[in-house]
Amino acid sequence: MDWWKKKDGVDGYTAVEDPGVKSVKNIYGYYKKFGYKTIVMGASFRNKGELIELAGLDRLTIAPKLLDELKASNDPVPQILKASESAAAYQGEKLDVSEASFRFLINEDACATEKTAEGIRGFSADLRKLEEVIRAQM
Repeated sequence: MDWWKKKDGVDGYTAVEDPGVKSVKNIYGYYKKFGYKTIVMGASFRNKGELIELAGLDRLTIAPKLLDELKASNDPVPQILKASESAAAYQGEKLDVSEASFRFLINEDACATEKTAEGIRGFSADLRKLEEVIRAQM
């Protein structure tokens, strides 16, 4: 969300308009439409509205604070995502998943390019720290 808020020059989005929520819904619809045997898991959502908008997703990681908020709430949580309905609603075509196509498509999406690289750098840094801890224990 932070990437999109900065790009769009806004303070935030409604849960329905949140770019991350929209992206996860799009990914879910794609994989369900084309019958991929995979689990779609959303992560890093920051408020109850985003979680409710993704109710029905295969998996969600949810921060303890948000779990407590959901537990304390009496708001209804209808199943928003249903595999068959999401598949039927997906309007895109099946993608060419060759390496060349992947490289082109990811470079066409500035958010995906930047956030993927950021994530890889973060995981690499964490791996180096873990290796140092293990070496220190030997």
